[in-house]
Amino acid sequence: MRKALSLVFLFLLFIPLAAQKKDSISVAGSERFRWPQLILPAATMTVGAVGVANPWFESHINDRVRSWSGQIRGDRYIHADDYIQYAPAAAYMLIGLAGRRDHSLGERTLILATSWLSLGIMVNSIKYTVRDLRPDESARNSLPSGHTATAFMGAELIRKEYGPWWGAGAYVAAAGTGFLRIYNNRHWFNDILGGAAVGILSANIGYWLLPYERRLFPRHEGTLSLLPRLERCGRQSAYGFSLTWGF
Repeated sequence: MRKALSLVFLFLLFIPLAAQKKDSISVAGSERFRWPQLILPAATMTVGAVGVANPWFESHINDRVRSWSGQIRGDRYIHADDYIQYAPAAAYMLIGLAGRRDHSLGERTLILATSWLSLGIMVNSIKYTVRDLRPDESARNSLPSGHTATAFMGAELIRKEYGPWWGAGAYVAAAGTGFLRIYNNRHWFNDILGGAAVGILSANIGYWLLPYERRLFPRHEGTLSLLPRLERCGRQSAYGFSLTWGF
């Protein structure tokens, strides 16, 4: 387990190295790689990793937070987190359509797509390497929380693109998603910290890699369609958004 956690931590630290600035590539301020940007996600992921199979953390933090959430929940589950997780990412695209933006529609689409791809790789790599048991014992893929990662990714994208005031509102929505994952007994407290770390790092990767992607894709606005999506397979339902860019 210690080896797996070490690999996870190194994975999170070394991914951004590919996005370092080269003199031949034009890099805007929000796209520039800076080491201090790693402090928050690295520290948060470290705490999240410590919570895996750590008796002290389990008894003093995870179990107490789970007990507290169970007392306020009772038998009333709230599944708004299945929808709220996507709200910051959707807002990231929509706010720019109103005129407030630093990047074009095409660039924001590339940033979002790259961030989401990075998030998917990290979340699934960690989930199926660590294989931590969920609090409701439904599966061994608890760390990190994918819902929380998605929400914090969108919140960090908004903060970087539109500034701290817009970002503050998005971070409140992201924190609400994390709270509901605990409230619904789907994740431990340290899973939420791990998810936040992955989300923040993924958003930054999206910006760090944009200068390289400009070389691959021509600059033009294109057309964007954002539609709600519902998929059913037996008794299981999946909700989300379908994002289509025409160019």
